[in-house]
Amino acid sequence: MALAVAHSRGLDGLEAPPVVVETHLANGLPAFALVGLPDAEVREARDRVRAAIVNSGFEFPSRKITVNLAPADLPKESGRFDLPIALGILAASGQLPAAALAAHEFAGELSLSGELRPVRGALAMALHAAGGGRDFVLPADSAREAALTGAGNLLAADSLLAVCAHLCGRERLERPPVAVDAADAPVFPDLADVRGQAAARRALEIAAAGGHSLLMIGPPGAGKSMLAARLPGLLPRLDPDAARASAAVLSLAGRFRPAEFGRPPYRAPHHSASAVALVGGGNPPRPGEISLAHHGVLFLDELPEFDRKVLESLREPLETGRIHIARAARQAEFPAAFQLVAAMNPCPCGRHGSPECACTPDQVARYRGRLSGPLLDRIDLIVEVPALPADELAGRPDGEDTATVRTRTAAAAERQQLRQGKPNARLEGREIDACCTTDADGTKLLRQAAERLGLSARGWHRILRVARTIADLAGSTELRAPHVAEAIQYRRHAQ
Repeated sequence: MALAVAHSRGLDGLEAPPVVVETHLANGLPAFALVGLPDAEVREARDRVRAAIVNSGFEFPSRKITVNLAPADLPKESGRFDLPIALGILAASGQLPAAALAAHEFAGELSLSGELRPVRGALAMALHAAGGGRDFVLPADSAREAALTGAGNLLAADSLLAVCAHLCGRERLERPPVAVDAADAPVFPDLADVRGQAAARRALEIAAAGGHSLLMIGPPGAGKSMLAARLPGLLPRLDPDAARASAAVLSLAGRFRPAEFGRPPYRAPHHSASAVALVGGGNPPRPGEISLAHHGVLFLDELPEFDRKVLESLREPLETGRIHIARAARQAEFPAAFQLVAAMNPCPCGRHGSPECACTPDQVARYRGRLSGPLLDRIDLIVEVPALPADELAGRPDGEDTATVRTRTAAAAERQQLRQGKPNARLEGREIDACCTTDADGTKLLRQAAERLGLSARGWHRILRVARTIADLAGSTELRAPHVAEAIQYRRHAQ
């Protein structure tokens, strides 16, 4: 048969549209044409496929070979099409039964020896291929990753020869294991290592319980980064849907580790990161740091040192939980329901208020002015992290450990899921009215704060969300004045 058809998957953002790989052999001078809007990685498949076929013991046909990747208007990238192209050539040349290709989808990069290498986006492809009615053949490492989706149509292969033996019915491919090696699970630093900083520890607990954004302000060495690094250990494990969504984004960027499945991701880009690195972009569009932190934590240290345009790009995803990337030729949308945690110094030298500080009031104002009012208005908790006195530095840490605090945050998070099915930080509109009704004293206190602090409507709602989380941590079904009063304390620096 001079024509063979194999099935694969492309990637368009988090979507994985089907791609049909058509291979035709014709008489004429030997040639290898690859059409269907392939990029440089896909075009280089010609040399990889040729060497893999020969080194696997098959004959590479000396004919005019045309491979079409359909649909033609979908850009094709990466080496995932190596395997279906090689199988199409073998089937078209009569070395494989062409009919066996119809019941499978294939994705995998070939080495020159015919071994299969893992590909990016295995989780996203597996999620979309699960309802296609075909078995999905992937490299062994990628198949173990994709198995976490729960799809039952996955097959793991180590080489081109193994796939060919399966298609010929000689040796069946195995289903990949779903188990995660607990020995490789990440170990988070313990909150008990932090000395003092009771107010900051309390704010960290509230942020973990309700998914709230947090800004810590304090001099260098006060423990801001240390506290932020301990936040992931306080967060509850992700539910299956959230875990799959987070893993799919990380897989798309080649950053996913199966041992971390179900753990909230933690991303900490350097302050020199560009807007594209943070929000995503490129051609084809790739997820940025805010999407890689989906259902996890994005920590921005030295917040005012980030470019102003970079910081302003956070405003939309902080509100909507999604980022839409629009380019002249391509558009993509990625999830970005991240929890922002940031740290900054009170002034350029970091020692504002001490005799060592030489910053002028104008310098301090310009430094703090790098953060716009709309951005600060979107941060739920702002807390000061002061320098520790010598007696606290010399003493032993006396705070609670991560396991103790996580018990409280997990219980509060469970109350939120039972009540509204989402964290308090994600409450909107009528949900706030239904879940965050305060008593008379609380309402009076909130009105007074609104007048004195000049609260915006967004600030008003954020105080209610934080107060709801404080009440959940206390096990209270009602919002009372003490809960509102504590929540107001975290808004003073935002105004």
